[in-house]
Amino acid sequence: MEQAEPHPHQGQPAEPGRPDPRNDAQSRSTPSCDLDHPVVAGYDGSQSSRHALAYAAGMARRLGRPLVVAYICSPGVYCEPLTGQVIGASRDAEEMQRWLLAELDEVCDRAGLDVRVLTRRGSPAKELAAAAREFSADALVIGAPEHVWHHVAGSVPGWLTRHAHCPVIVVP
Repeated sequence: MEQAEPHPHQGQPAEPGRPDPRNDAQSRSTPSCDLDHPVVAGYDGSQSSRHALAYAAGMARRLGRPLVVAYICSPGVYCEPLTGQVIGASRDAEEMQRWLLAELDEVCDRAGLDVRVLTRRGSPAKELAAAAREFSADALVIGAPEHVWHHVAGSVPGWLTRHAHCPVIVVP
């Protein structure tokens, strides 16, 4: 019986003078035009989005595609009540990337995966659809809404299933 050869990067140390491929995701903070039909995972920190992240990582591995972990923040702009000054809350991009990669490490082994982190501000549904379209995603994987009122008032998954230009997978 033949043994399947391991993935070229799995469980192997980096060659001298070359970066460790398991840490490759840390060197790429945003997707670039070299992505070949990635699997996009929308992540917001909820339990269902953690399940979606694990599912998307497995799907990307099975398809041999890159994984884009997308975190969409609200605009975060507010008006200071006393002065009327408009203030934008910003987060450190490197800190956000470390957090998202740590979350991915908790749900799966990312060895051998080409992982990219994407953070944007705006409407989660519109930004996820735009990212999927921009990178010609093979699939967009998101978690099911956890609040009952999302089922009544509309939700990100509902909007995406009507407007995204790729298959949308909603994971409970």
